[in-house]
Amino acid sequence: MIQTIKKAFLALALVAAVGAAGEASAETLINGAGATFPYPLYSKWFSEYAKVDKSVKFNYQSIGSGGGIKQITAQTVDFGASDKFLTDAELKGAPGKLIHIPTVMGAVVVTYNLPGVPSGIKLNSEDLANIYLGKITKWNDPRIADDNKGVNLPAKPIIVVHRSDGSGTTSIFTDYLTGVNGEWAQKVGKGASVKWPVGLGGKGNEGVAGQIKTTPYSIGYVELAYAFENKLPYASLKNKAGVFVEPSIKSTSAAAAAAVKGMPADYRISLVNQPGKDAYPVVGFTWLLVYENQKDPVKGKKLVEFLNWSMTKGQKMAAPMLYAPLPESVVKMVQKTVKSIK
Repeated sequence: MIQTIKKAFLALALVAAVGAAGEASAETLINGAGATFPYPLYSKWFSEYAKVDKSVKFNYQSIGSGGGIKQITAQTVDFGASDKFLTDAELKGAPGKLIHIPTVMGAVVVTYNLPGVPSGIKLNSEDLANIYLGKITKWNDPRIADDNKGVNLPAKPIIVVHRSDGSGTTSIFTDYLTGVNGEWAQKVGKGASVKWPVGLGGKGNEGVAGQIKTTPYSIGYVELAYAFENKLPYASLKNKAGVFVEPSIKSTSAAAAAAVKGMPADYRISLVNQPGKDAYPVVGFTWLLVYENQKDPVKGKKLVEFLNWSMTKGQKMAAPMLYAPLPESVVKMVQKTVKSIK
């Protein structure tokens, strides 16, 4: 009798094991890595999409744009993510044709920790560049005070914080500084990694936000969602039209309005310092990087289905998480591009 029961249990265990193996193989795992800038939104997308298609699971490592570019080039992931578009040389270095898929737009905000001044700081581009060049070193410098009449700025040293890793957020921020300040353009320039004249480094948007939160009298730059998440204030920046503008979905979209009229077919375009009185000056697209020819047909098909979903249902989730959805004309372009993935 006991032997019969044992055999029945073994048979059941075997059926369960085979069933579990079948289930495991039915799940397609798609690996991605890169930008921290869109990470809060991508996390939401991947968890929501798992409800739409239960046979696919996304594993995304938020390691910075530089890491994402390296990994997709080395083909150790199925997609990369970057807020910096690839140069011609980087595209040539890839083992196949890489496509940029813009997903949303975001604002890079200048955030700070100023005891006694909870919010409302205004900064013009010249002063911001001079803070990062190490030429404005005190919070109560007359150049900052000029734009902040009635604000009691402390006579304390400014502690500058920047990214320590290869970063698309840095690429957007330094692209902006390069366009507005000749000395910055000459001495430092733009890119995912630059030789910072001054300051402390933080890894990822998370790291910079953490440094600002715990360091009084500090200043740094992060994607808007990270400032909001960490309850950090952000400065109004003077735009190309000479207006101080707060970062928001509206001012981010206003920055894109002028640029998208001349949108190139490969989507490699900068959105910083766009014209228009409502445009926030430090804005960028964030892109997914995928190969036109997919090596794994099953993963390729699932990835294409996800990209199509991101252009429709996914776009509706952007604004509540402080990212600006793509303009309709760009969505239509992207949908055509996605069709080219083989």
